[in-house]
Amino acid sequence: MSSVSPIQIPSRLPLLLTHEGVLLPGSTMRTSVDSARNLQLVRSRLLKGTSLQSTILGVIPNTPDPASDAQDLPPLHRIGTAALAVQVVGSNWPKPHYTLLITGLCRFQIVQVLKEKPYPIAEVEQLDRLEEFPNTCKMREELGELSEQFYKYAVQVIAIRPIRRITHISGTLEDEDEDEDNDDIVMLEKKIRTSSMPEQAHKVCVKEIKRLKKMPQSMPEYALTRNYLELMVELPWNKSTTDRLDIRAARILLDNDHYAMEKLKKRVLEYLAVRQLKNNLKGPILCFVGPPGVGKTSVGRSVAKTLGREFHRIALGGVCDQSDIRGHRRTYVGSMPGRIINGLKTVGVNNPVFLLDEVDKLGKSLQGDPAAALLEVLDPEQNHNFTDHYLNVAFDLSQVLFIATANTTATIPAALLDRMEIIQVPGYTQEEKIEIAHRHLIPKQLEQHGLTPQQIQIPQVTTLDIITRYTREAGVRSLDRKLGAICRAVAVKVAEGQHKEAKLDRSDVTEREGCREHILEDEKPESISDTTDLALPPEMPILIDFHALKDILGPPMYEMEVSQRLSQPGVAIGLAWTPLGGEIMFVEASRMDGEGQLTLTGQLGDVMKESAHLAISWLRSNAKKYQLTNAFGSFDLLDNTDIHLHFPAGAVTKDGPSAGVTIVTCLASLFSGRLVRSDVAMTGEITLRGLVLPVGGIKDKVLAAHRAGLKQVIIPRRNEKDLEGIPGNVRQDLSFVTASCLDEVLNAAFDGGFTVKTRPGLLNSKL
Repeated sequence: MSSVSPIQIPSRLPLLLTHEGVLLPGSTMRTSVDSARNLQLVRSRLLKGTSLQSTILGVIPNTPDPASDAQDLPPLHRIGTAALAVQVVGSNWPKPHYTLLITGLCRFQIVQVLKEKPYPIAEVEQLDRLEEFPNTCKMREELGELSEQFYKYAVQVIAIRPIRRITHISGTLEDEDEDEDNDDIVMLEKKIRTSSMPEQAHKVCVKEIKRLKKMPQSMPEYALTRNYLELMVELPWNKSTTDRLDIRAARILLDNDHYAMEKLKKRVLEYLAVRQLKNNLKGPILCFVGPPGVGKTSVGRSVAKTLGREFHRIALGGVCDQSDIRGHRRTYVGSMPGRIINGLKTVGVNNPVFLLDEVDKLGKSLQGDPAAALLEVLDPEQNHNFTDHYLNVAFDLSQVLFIATANTTATIPAALLDRMEIIQVPGYTQEEKIEIAHRHLIPKQLEQHGLTPQQIQIPQVTTLDIITRYTREAGVRSLDRKLGAICRAVAVKVAEGQHKEAKLDRSDVTEREGCREHILEDEKPESISDTTDLALPPEMPILIDFHALKDILGPPMYEMEVSQRLSQPGVAIGLAWTPLGGEIMFVEASRMDGEGQLTLTGQLGDVMKESAHLAISWLRSNAKKYQLTNAFGSFDLLDNTDIHLHFPAGAVTKDGPSAGVTIVTCLASLFSGRLVRSDVAMTGEITLRGLVLPVGGIKDKVLAAHRAGLKQVIIPRRNEKDLEGIPGNVRQDLSFVTASCLDEVLNAAFDGGFTVKTRPGLLNSKL
């Protein structure tokens, strides 16, 4: 084989002075030509030259000095790069200007500058060695002889001993002929051949791999195509996990992980039972709707654990681009698949449990409507053929178990809501919160803070104090944070006690033991409030009582103020539903001399304003019946009288028809001068004829009344069926009055019924 010969650059090179960076050998750069010397160089050497050597330039980096004379040659760097001018682009208007595309060849060193004008020329010494490939034809002849000899001996070996080693040798030879990148392409092609993707996806991959082989690596599309193929082979087209279908074990697991939530757990067990009887059951689309902190997300994780499936959570809050769901088309720079396909790639199976969190908080923008994009994902009749814009081939989502969570259904589009099976997850009762705290929250907080039950005790009565006086919520998140604050305070006491014990010597230990015997005489665990000023380490376990709560959490945040608020006429308690759960709501009314105007305050919506006008109209039309008069003794309640209705918590927007009965009761109290019972709350829509219509959110509203310590709840008669979902202990603590008309509401809201005032010629009567 012949030896290679070096390439020599000319010993004299024209110098191109550039201020646009350093050109390295093997790299390409565009540079502007605007100085007089460089313009002369381009015109003389590049535009008029015809030989190859006339296009080789010496490129010297130069930093222009404003203080130097433009006629003088600036100081030159000794090292430069010989470059080949590949392209010249320029114009003469408005002034001569050229742009060069140059490719670096090798480095050189300036020996001496031979000429400075009209452009510099220097004698140079080549520093790098450039080699050209040997004669290809001659090398091929020499390799041909070796190939024939190798083939001859290889055939003889196979004929004598047909061993499997020849297969490995062939593979090794094939690998030696390809470079590293080609090895990756070969491996990618092999993965495509051995993958279990559908026929349509396989055809697309084969077509793309052929394009990739013909594509230069420098093209931007090369990386995009390669990333696309790598995603295609990584997707779990036919890979799935086997469901655990033991109903008894699933029931035990759900009961251990979650207290209460009977309706939700029942639905999961129903799915397991049907799945056990029918293997090809399509995954249902469940939507857990309830206030924050009731365990919607954790239930989804438990469902995956029960089934033995992979779990993946997709947060949809604030998403306003449909490409987050369907992906970007590959024509865009930085395109990527949507969250559904990315989630499948992450879990590695095609039948995971996908939790679509906060589906009620999807947005909408110029980039599309993600809620509309979810219609295809959450439709069991369509999602077996889901097409992501990035993949551009169908993927089967029918085996995915989708679980969505939301705080309210009001903001979910009707078409999307129709795709899902709604399961209400209401708030917890006080008894349920106590059980959840002692079963799950307290053990979790002890573990997170490095404490043991031998160091801290939180009795159930203390937990009840935290629930009633320091939190007011449907879920248990605030309760969990309060328990964490208690554990941190105890951790400080435990750490200080260990430090004090380490500093005590034996005599101190003896004295301390005597003190401990004296302290333990009452045989009760010590409260943290009792150990604040002790010099000795606190006695274990530390008991958290009400005094300790006050020391750690401060004064109670919520006190029962119901009786104080209803100490004068014109106040009634209503029940409201919010996405955060049920709440009690005070309605206050006052009257004053005026022109018969009705003023409403408290950030009320249009529906609630209409309810207020309905209430005052019904009372005016029935004023004689109930003997209601204004301050001037007139049955026209607005005659020379203004009425002001206020709904406290003015910073919170309020709307809905369910406050109608409360407004009527509040105004009846105002004009009759009688107090509404302080242990009664009510909800219901009214009509102009005095009928009471059904409303929603009964369970959450009843739980709110129970949390507030009320004893009686007035609801519409047509909502009586909703009482079946109320926990038994709550039904025992509360009495319920079902009303079909306002007469029944008023009779239940006042002690002794709503008795009219005694007027001349009239007898007392009870309506």
